[in-house]
Amino acid sequence: MNSYDYQLFVIGGGSGGVRAARIASSLGARTAIAESHRYGGTCVIRGCVPKKLLVYAAHFAEDFADANGFGWSVPPVEFSWPKLIAAKDGEISRLSGLYEDNLVGSNVSILHGSARLVDPHTVVVDGQRITAEHILIATGGTPFMPTIPGIGHAITSNEIFDLPELPRRVLVVGGGYIAVEFAGILNGMGAKVTLGYRGDQVLRGFDVDIRAHLQAEMIKKGISVLLRQNVAKIEKLPDGSLRVDFADSAAPTIKVDAVLYATGRLPNTQGLGLEALGVAMDSSGGVKVDAFGKTNIDSVHAVGDVTNRITLTPVAIREGAALAQTLFGLAPVTADLTTVPSAVFSQPPVGTVGLTEERALSQYGEIDVYTSRFKNMRHSLSGRDERTLMKLIVDSASQRVLGAHMVGTDAPEIIQGLAIAIRMGATKADFDATVALHPSAAEEFVTMRDKVVKRQGGLICT
Repeated sequence: MNSYDYQLFVIGGGSGGVRAARIASSLGARTAIAESHRYGGTCVIRGCVPKKLLVYAAHFAEDFADANGFGWSVPPVEFSWPKLIAAKDGEISRLSGLYEDNLVGSNVSILHGSARLVDPHTVVVDGQRITAEHILIATGGTPFMPTIPGIGHAITSNEIFDLPELPRRVLVVGGGYIAVEFAGILNGMGAKVTLGYRGDQVLRGFDVDIRAHLQAEMIKKGISVLLRQNVAKIEKLPDGSLRVDFADSAAPTIKVDAVLYATGRLPNTQGLGLEALGVAMDSSGGVKVDAFGKTNIDSVHAVGDVTNRITLTPVAIREGAALAQTLFGLAPVTADLTTVPSAVFSQPPVGTVGLTEERALSQYGEIDVYTSRFKNMRHSLSGRDERTLMKLIVDSASQRVLGAHMVGTDAPEIIQGLAIAIRMGATKADFDATVALHPSAAEEFVTMRDKVVKRQGGLICT
């Protein structure tokens, strides 16, 4: 029988790796984990947690303005970016410390340093050789940066959280959820924001109505949206500002103080020794795994963003837990990812679960579509021109609800509850039979009655 230092060695101290390590240890496995940066990973250190804190901060500008319609006289307000960043840093340090404390409390050995595989059962961490029966890759992802002249002057979502001051003029490059979120954050804090995207509409892959509605609301809020544009060159000028030229000669040259690239992320697999070991990877460097998180090498596993599948923190956590149960529990476990809700913390925010209209049509052939657009009750007094969109996708044959989508205040909070119903197979009749909670925006999901029947091939009837 082989004698290993550990039964499980985890590379990466983010959400998926930490969850796997803690559960494995609770199941009696000798477990260790290594992290080259700070424990907490992308989500806690430079992702969803600090981003959500900045989203909260950005909302206050509209809240102060809206207060007047409700009888409040708000004195002139001032915003301090350094004060916000200092407060954010304090909270992130607290959370990172909790991650380490929880690992220690779970009897997981903690290492600080870069890890590299040298054979199927051995890793080297800053010169120290460690053996393990199983090795888990949970190193997450990293921002993608294209090769164009002057790209070194641009920043990514990694650096935006540590800028010493708020840039006055910003170009956000990209049209995905990270791009629209930071466009909203920076715009809300008073920066002049331009969003440049190579596609014809933001949020590729989301429901078509959600994409159009959010884009229109962003423009209402003062964000300039340039579509079908690729940046050709970034040049730093003598005054410190940046000149940006686009590939389309007809596009305007713009001058900004910062260029934020949010054009996607790549699996963080460089320097891990995976290629030399023969671990199978996809064209983007993502680690290929089976339904149980195992690679083509029996002792090497991977979970989370590094697998280049559903890049969401709760998915990584679920995958990490399933892997630990599979390796050290009573029976193999797979992470059920058939109905995964997601949110975009744009302004206004997006919440979605289940199939888009396009995907539902391709899979089911005929669907019933229910859509509602309205002004939130809050804005009847605030005077703000912001509208909410809600949409339900229903299979015409079975009447099962296939998808729910929303753009508007509290969309992520509302969609989380609907995700339970949709995962359980709720029908439109179940939604209709549910008593509305009034007055709320959420009640609209159980009061929609007017439908449009859509059939594959473009036939539509009402």
